[in-house]
Amino acid sequence: MSISLRDQLLKAGLVNQKQAKQVGKDKQKQQRLEHKGQVAVDDTQKRLAQEAMAEKVKRDQELNRQQQEKVEQKARTAQVKQLIEASRLPKLTTEDYYNFVDDKKVKRLSVNRLMRDKLSSGSLAIVRHGGAYEVIPREAALKIQERDPRRIVLLNTPTEAADADDPYAAYQVPDDLMW
Repeated sequence: MSISLRDQLLKAGLVNQKQAKQVGKDKQKQQRLEHKGQVAVDDTQKRLAQEAMAEKVKRDQELNRQQQEKVEQKARTAQVKQLIEASRLPKLTTEDYYNFVDDKKVKRLSVNRLMRDKLSSGSLAIVRHGGAYEVIPREAALKIQERDPRRIVLLNTPTEAADADDPYAAYQVPDDLMW
């Protein structure tokens, strides 16, 4: 069994029996007066401890929020990578190139005629992936744009196809027509 601090001080000879009794009486007297409400309770230590605890809780919440953001960012990056790898079109080795601008630099990508038309019409998009560029369908590009818009290099707005029921589709409107 452990002995109290009072007994330890008495045993070490740092205080005598009379001093120990006086401290005990003073403590009891102070408690009685506080209980009756005659003496204001000194609660500065308690208040400071509560403020320190509130500050610690606030700091912990901020750290948790930052860690949660990091986890969410990693998850978004993994989702983008998975979307690109699952939906990318195979690389072509042709002499026909599609030129596009990325970071104020003109880049080019090997394409065929069908891919060129779909890139221009907005059915396909170009994205950054692993230091290279990949061609993916528009739907995948829109999902990637929700998660990380910086990955999208080229995503043209879709053009409306000519109406199949249009009776005047065969007639061209001249450019120099004056009204």
